Amino acid sequence: MPAVPKTRSTDDAKVSLAKLNDLSAEQLTRSVIEHRAFEAAVWGMPAVNYQLLCDATFAVGGAMNQVVYWSKLPDWKLQTLTPNPDVIYLYPFLDTKHAGPMVLEIPPAEGGSITGSIDDGWQTALEDVGPAGADKGKGGKYMILPPGYKEKVPSGYIALPCETYRSYAILRSNLSSGSDADVAKAVTYGKRVKVYPLSQAADPPGTKFVDALGTVYDNTIPYDLRFFSLLDRFVQHNPWITRDKAMIDMLKSIGIEKGKTFHPDPEMQDILNMAAAEAHAWMDLQYEKVFDTAYAPHSRWAFPVNQEVAAGLQTDFGNPDSYPIDGRGVAYSMAYFSAKHIGQGQFYLMTLRDKDGDALDGAAQYRLTVPPNPPVKLYWSVTVYDRATHAMLRDMKRFSLASTTPGVVKNANGSTDVYFGPAPPPGKDANWVPTSADGKFELMFRFYGPDKPLFDKSWVLPDVEKIK
Repeated sequence: MPAVPKTRSTDDAKVSLAKLNDLSAEQLTRSVIEHRAFEAAVWGMPAVNYQLLCDATFAVGGAMNQVVYWSKLPDWKLQTLTPNPDVIYLYPFLDTKHAGPMVLEIPPAEGGSITGSIDDGWQTALEDVGPAGADKGKGGKYMILPPGYKEKVPSGYIALPCETYRSYAILRSNLSSGSDADVAKAVTYGKRVKVYPLSQAADPPGTKFVDALGTVYDNTIPYDLRFFSLLDRFVQHNPWITRDKAMIDMLKSIGIEKGKTFHPDPEMQDILNMAAAEAHAWMDLQYEKVFDTAYAPHSRWAFPVNQEVAAGLQTDFGNPDSYPIDGRGVAYSMAYFSAKHIGQGQFYLMTLRDKDGDALDGAAQYRLTVPPNPPVKLYWSVTVYDRATHAMLRDMKRFSLASTTPGVVKNANGSTDVYFGPAPPPGKDANWVPTSADGKFELMFRFYGPDKPLFDKSWVLPDVEKIK
């Protein structure tokens, strides 16, 4: 048999192997730990994202099994990832570890409505609520069960088994308009929500609501040692999910172990800081690739989560041959929460680029023309976010324009022109959303109560055009 000729790849492999053989035990160990820390950051992104939301709740004076809310439309101090500034938010944070099953009561859609979802600590959807959820607008008592709960569920409840002790709900009390009166009405309706332990269901205590308006509520991701401190706190409080048990030893090797204090030495701190920074850079590259899959032909708009991740988040990763950790990490680096039935209560399109394919620049001016008859039963909105943080631009007084925005001007044919830039075009103040000249931005277009023409693409959102 003739000898197999050497190839360049074979030679390269031998060189690489020789380099590995030259590594000391300490160098090889460090290399392994660096790789494990990187993978832990990608895997742990939704947990860290959730822990940051909990910490933000504590910082504004809230606690578990209470509801944080905004008594007016939020300003820039709501520094969550791609939030909606055109609704009244209510965030019930739940912990069943000591309280046992917790009940979340959603009021009937009479005099108002709620669009929202209940997620576990990994931000995997348990169920949607309100008219687009399990109660179908009739109102309902959702019972969040602790991990391993075996007791019989009483009748009259919508039981939601949860694999983490801590969970939460993102509830949006919808507006009929952005007027002060309608905002106040949405707040009043939203505060009909109730949270209490099942053990006190016979005589429920009053729900405590904590108003976060005017305080910084921040869950932007810190890509440094703090990331791993947050991950450690999440791990300490919640049980391991079977699908994630392969991570137990990986986390142990970087100093995160259930029941033990996380106290990395200076060398480990350097490794973890570098791993977080590398994970950030890598996920940002993968985020850009999400927009390669356009929602409509030749469009710059895309649904901001890939299909495999979206399917997993809606089914508790029920496909035994799929666990898209990379895509999930990317998704929770720029957003929070997931819906159980995406496309029923709400739908999202995002873009990072204009019609010509150039990145959206905060120093330039752009126009988006929303065609007539947008396919929504409730409202549409478009919001500007800081491309670097995925949060609302700090110190700005306006972040979005919606079909419910007071004073918005429509064109004669029913379309609406929306302008983005550091200053409004002459005479266009009512339809202008400001940007910062100091950096790039991204746009999210929301459809609340999305309708058929959006999905069959008989109605298509045009690309953003640069006008100056």
